[in-house]
Formats: sequence, C-alpha cells, structure tokens
Amino acid sequence: MEEKRIIEMFWARDEGALTIVRERYGNLCRAIAHRLLGNEEDVEECENDAYLALWNAIPPARPQSLAAYLGRIVRNVALNRFDRRTAQKRGGEMAVLLSELGEVAAADTVEDAFDSAQVTALIAAFLREETEENRWLFVRRYWHGDPLGTLARQSGHSENTLKARLFRQRERLRAYLQKEGVAV
Repeated sequence: MEEKRIIEMFWARDEGALTIVRERYGNLCRAIAHRLLGNEEDVEECENDAYLALWNAIPPARPQSLAAYLGRIVRNVALNRFDRRTAQKRGGEMAVLLSELGEVAAADTVEDAFDSAQVTALIAAFLREETEENRWLFVRRYWHGDPLGTLARQSGHSENTLKARLFRQRERLRAYLQKEGVAV
C-alpha cells in the first residue's frame, strides 16, 4: 500500500492505518529507538508512544514521506526518554553525542538546534558540501547514533581515524555556522 493511501487512512481516522504502519515500519522504529536507548523495554514503550504521536499528528499534518516523518517522531520520543532516564546520571553514548554537537550549535539543547528550521537548513547545506563518505559518517553518528565501533567496521577505518574525522567535521560545521551567524 502506498504511503499516500496510509496517510488518507489517518485522515479518515481509520485505526487500520496504525496496524499497517506497525507492520511496515515497526523494524525501522525499533532500530532507531534501540540505537538511542539500548533497552528493550524503553524501545517498546518508545515505539508505542511514537505511534500515538503519529496518530495525534495526522491530521493536521500531511507528511511527504511517512517513513521519514515517523522516523523523526521516534527519534524525538527516544531522545526525550533518554533525557528523562539520564537526568540524574549523565553518561553513555548518546550523552557523548549530544555534548559533541552541543559544542557546535548555539541553542539551549542540541534538540532545539536540530528542530530549528534555520539550523536544520544550514546543516543540510553544510553536509551537501561534504564528501559522500563524510555525509554518511555524520548522519550515521549524529542522527542514527551509531557507535564508533560499528562505523569503523562498516567503513573499514579505525575508530581513532573516525574520531579525528568527526572532530574536524564538527570544527568545519562550527565555522560554517559562525559564518552564518548561528554558532557560538
């Protein structure tokens, strides 16, 4: 079934749309949540919260890509759950990622910066100027939250090489955002 048809089912408030979405995009949702949370119980709750948020968002939203829209919802729900879970004990892989990017963007939180349409557009423009491999590395690390070890195996580079590349890429991004009047 086409995404447009599924979206029409949401607009018609047909609960069958949720069943179709769960079957079609459940693995995607769980993968995104698992990368950010790593806990099966949290992943399951996050997935269910994301379906509820999707149900509440459509209508009025009419996304161009249901998969991308749902992926963003899952990511935001997972980040919110992560923030609540680590409010008293900061640490872990996602805290490292957020602190790395927090040094680049001028916002109260990295989530605020990414949700800002202006900053999002600037980051997208910056990434278009990067090599394909650097774009892949940035997206896999900072959007999907992939661990450096996984990225090293997938890319054939050492973790130290990737750390250095990511550092240099963050510095280029910081300079680019400063030039555009956004970064600290």
